[in-house]
Amino acid sequence: MPPKIKSRKPTGIIPFPFILLEGEEGAGKSYSAIEFTKSEQVGQSYVVDLSEGSADEYGAIPGARFEIIDHDGNYLDIADQIEAVREEARRVAAAGEPPVVLIVDSGTAMWRMLSGWAHERARRSNSNRRKLREDPDAKIDVTRNLWNDSTDRWYRIIHAMQSFPGIAIMLARGKEVSATGEDGQPLLDDRRRVVREWRVGAQKDVGFDVTAWVRMRRDKDPELIKARTLLFRVESGSPKPLPDFSIERLVFGMLGCSTASQPRQMPVLVGDRTGPWMKKVDAATSREGCLAVWHELDARADTGLSEIEWNTVRGAVKARAAELAAPKDGIDDVPDSDAARLRAAAEDQQAEADAEAMGTEPMPAAA
Repeated sequence: MPPKIKSRKPTGIIPFPFILLEGEEGAGKSYSAIEFTKSEQVGQSYVVDLSEGSADEYGAIPGARFEIIDHDGNYLDIADQIEAVREEARRVAAAGEPPVVLIVDSGTAMWRMLSGWAHERARRSNSNRRKLREDPDAKIDVTRNLWNDSTDRWYRIIHAMQSFPGIAIMLARGKEVSATGEDGQPLLDDRRRVVREWRVGAQKDVGFDVTAWVRMRRDKDPELIKARTLLFRVESGSPKPLPDFSIERLVFGMLGCSTASQPRQMPVLVGDRTGPWMKKVDAATSREGCLAVWHELDARADTGLSEIEWNTVRGAVKARAAELAAPKDGIDDVPDSDAARLRAAAEDQQAEADAEAMGTEPMPAAA
């Protein structure tokens, strides 16, 4: 059967924003974000404090209402906690309660952590280890695949905030720096002066990912750099001054949000739908674990997988079972040895048992 069109009419309702609040040190970014939690128009508020260490102190702001997320400093724990807050925000939105606020302080600390992770992995590569043995001060090459892994982890957090069913705020450091060319040297203008540019201390595409972007400096009013809205326009290169800035005025005044606002519709873009199943396959640590995934896949009619995707997962289960059955290297692993022949016979018997359990052709024996 040909696929059917899936569509809906636009609601015209203004979605809650994902705000980037960046700027110089001491400009009031954290204070402004925490102050927002005292608004009567918001409900539960959560702060993810990453290396800033100011959340407890800002609890003394009159009227502030928020909880500090406990995490162990590990990326996976931080990501899990942010997604847990998102699930609570979904429950709150479905119940029609005031929106949940999520504050990540800061994106700069998050990106530094992920950049450090890429550099640590690069140092462990064979080529870089050899280089460091010869010269402990040698330049380390961080390959593109390692940066891609760090970016993937960054975007797990970004998507959680883009799809947050409430108001998400990411803080970051920002400052004016010397512009550099591709060769790493400072750029000069026609009068041989160093060109200056503003740089946000986060992954380079963060400005594209947020719906509103505010810059704060110590010696001037905050500025609205970008806003995705139909109510007004912020021209490129002409930030909108915010002389009486507060996040409450930005969200519920300028952007027009209200209790009727809705979460942004942001499904994850994936190449296929096998991802959750592949995680189950990778998590299997025994033959029984592989069989459990196999039987779950076979029994569920609501997987949403296409025939190709279903067969892909089935193949992954077989490959994982074969990997787990592979003999460990040992001194008796000599071709045609008695130990090798006994092990091969045992693997053949196991493959037959797996085939009977799965109701299909035998799973391939380990090479």
